Amino acid sequence: MTQSTTCWAVVPAAGAGKRMNADRPKQYLELAGKTVIEHTLSHLLQANVFAAISVAISAEDGYWPELELSTHSNIITAAGGKERADSVLSALTAIRAKASDDDWVLVHDAARPCITSADIHQLIDTLYQDKVGGILALPSHDTLKNVQGGAIVGTLDRNHIWRALTPQMFRYGLLKAALEAAVGNPAVTDEASAMELQGLQPKIVEGRPDNIKITRPEDLALAQFYLEQQNNG
Repeated sequence: MTQSTTCWAVVPAAGAGKRMNADRPKQYLELAGKTVIEHTLSHLLQANVFAAISVAISAEDGYWPELELSTHSNIITAAGGKERADSVLSALTAIRAKASDDDWVLVHDAARPCITSADIHQLIDTLYQDKVGGILALPSHDTLKNVQGGAIVGTLDRNHIWRALTPQMFRYGLLKAALEAAVGNPAVTDEASAMELQGLQPKIVEGRPDNIKITRPEDLALAQFYLEQQNNG
């Protein structure tokens, strides 16, 4: 990465995580002695590449202020939105005064606590000269079915299918404009899809398979295993 390149991190963390069936949002569930989001933010900070991390938090969130990391000098708190795209846009707006349009922004899920510095550096080193940017992803090894009404209507060619991960890395100006243009569009489920709607083609950088997203209760045990393996390795 060139010294003139400035990178920012954005973490949308306003979701409720209802599929976890827990008494609190999934980012505040305990994982290996910390909350999920503490692991996530600690790993982003350890990468030592971000001018700041902008975290979008729900207005009703009473857990965030209790975390020591919430007052970290490199972490900015922004207002969370109804949808992921709203939260990311809010987090981008919170750094508008400091960021330039050509700066890089890496958007990372609060519920991906196993992200490694190696993957972050690989993403940046691969894409920092690119005009658009791209995402960490994994090629699919499963046979994928197209299903309608509970019945299989076709089999997809898995050679063309990748599973999107985060971080997703784009230029500040392009990403902000793409998200503003996509407000309210249900097809925008990640930053790459907003860029795609602008006719852009983000690149793919293969990431680690342990960069899982905690979505269901059983994912916590798997994340703990991966964290232990990373610490031992």
